[in-house]
Amino acid sequence: MFDRDVVVRALSAEVGVLRRMLSGVSEEEAVLPTRCPPWDVAALAVHTVGALHRVLVVLDAGTPEGSGPLVSAAGYYAPDVRFSPTVNADRVERAVRAAEGRADAAEPGRVLETWWKELSTRLSVEPVDRVVVTRHGDPMLLTDFLVTRVLELVVHGVDLADALGRDPWTTAEALDVVRDLLFGAADPVALEGVFPGALSERGGGLAAVRAVTGRAGAAPDRGAWERAGVRLLALG
Repeated sequence: MFDRDVVVRALSAEVGVLRRMLSGVSEEEAVLPTRCPPWDVAALAVHTVGALHRVLVVLDAGTPEGSGPLVSAAGYYAPDVRFSPTVNADRVERAVRAAEGRADAAEPGRVLETWWKELSTRLSVEPVDRVVVTRHGDPMLLTDFLVTRVLELVVHGVDLADALGRDPWTTAEALDVVRDLLFGAADPVALEGVFPGALSERGGGLAAVRAVTGRAGAAPDRGAWERAGVRLLALG
């Protein structure tokens, strides 16, 4: 069970550092390739900022009635049609088109700032039991959906940092939420054997997050992760 205040603070912290980074991207940096082809830095920035905007979309849709069992933050990343080739292709093309129409390289940073100002105000008055329905039809507690947004900003922040040749700017608050999502059900001793420092150090935590989200560059040892209790998510 995630605490709304903790999650919102993490989201706010990650939005703040991402906004500052995006506001300083040059035109030369905007066209650098990323590990998410065919996205360059500009397209990946658009996609990442758009992940936050999804919260405004689900809030605008209103509160569902009789939505059925709730989907957890981890359950949101289910290996189903949401990550099918057709859906992935549409996701990729939308970001590419939006990036091509940008006014300048810093535009995603300005858009992020505008959307966060609106969203932070709206979140301050939403009840903790507020339920939303995602574009995939998942009824979720708003807090759990916000956890997925923290994950999106963290992992794509790592992707952007790598593309730009910078150290990841992941905030401590956001890293803690992502660690809870991925490793909250793990056996601490077993996890330490697989990922030293995953729960206790920034470097160890980031290394573990990289590994289980496919950003480590090494062949995964999924068996060891599963035995340790790591939550393995389906990611596009």
